[in-house]
Amino acid sequence: MPSSRMTMTLSINGTPYRLPQSVSPDTPLLDILRNTLGLTGTRFGCGLEQCGACMVLVDGQPVQACTAALDAVAGKQVITVEGLAAADGTLHPLQQAFLDEQAGQCGYCLSGILIAAKALLDENHNPSRAGIAAALDGNLCRCGSHVRILRAVERAAAAMRAETGR
Repeated sequence: MPSSRMTMTLSINGTPYRLPQSVSPDTPLLDILRNTLGLTGTRFGCGLEQCGACMVLVDGQPVQACTAALDAVAGKQVITVEGLAAADGTLHPLQQAFLDEQAGQCGYCLSGILIAAKALLDENHNPSRAGIAAALDGNLCRCGSHVRILRAVERAAAAMRAETGR
């Protein structure tokens, strides 16, 4: 029996991708990112929206890719951690600040934390430390890098304000 599925197109990090008709619309976005498109920066953590390792931006909003179905993100702009750097390879201020502050230890959580921090800084150019902590509350880090992570987000916010003059 022929499939009635339509070909889905996703925009990921500014690049359009056509998915084969064999891909089910309820497939989790994370599966497509990692296993079909080879974008492995977004991590699988718990699969239950509890850890934040799989976070991506969908139309600028943080979303857990482990449970976001393809049909829910089709036609929307998806940004993964790979999409934070500029096309020429220049790191996003968040990425640079995390390096400068040595904010990662094992690094497993960092892709989700970077995405959550980007969503925060896109909305609030001068967040308080408490505001940063609240925005990152859904991202688990078990290495104990929390203070360095908070410092890195503060540093990135200052760098971004200096860049834009805000």
